[in-house]
Amino acid sequence: MASDGRFTDAEHRQILDAIGAAERLTSGEIRLFVEDVCGENVLDRASYIFHELKMDRTAERNGVLFYLALEARQFAILGDAGINRKVPEDFWHSIKLEMEHRFALGEFVAGLSNGIERAGAALAEHFPRKHDDKNELPDEIVYGGKLKDRHPR
Repeated sequence: MASDGRFTDAEHRQILDAIGAAERLTSGEIRLFVEDVCGENVLDRASYIFHELKMDRTAERNGVLFYLALEARQFAILGDAGINRKVPEDFWHSIKLEMEHRFALGEFVAGLSNGIERAGAALAEHFPRKHDDKNELPDEIVYGGKLKDRHPR
């Protein structure tokens, strides 16, 4: 799938390459969801998207979602129960802080790629790729509008 215009084609490819490189080392799954505005608490929205993308249905519960609301300048990183049991309590927050720093420098795609790389390294450490690994979820950027726009009330 090509970029929807929120990223250049080169940026889109760089992000997909980061996801692919990370997933080659692990049985874990990394996804990126991008929309313009959040419209609610960012963690609530990210949790809803996590479920909608079926990230909570991987065999080892080792999915990681990077959620971005670009115009709202909000983002969240969510790991499933399997990976959350393995990493330190502040792990996702530390990645988020690094990403925020890069974003502030105008290095948006580099910051996102670095965050994906760090998540992939943790997944590889705790969930190394097996010889019979099956890619459980598509390696694509999901753009808002492909799922229901609102969280059900």
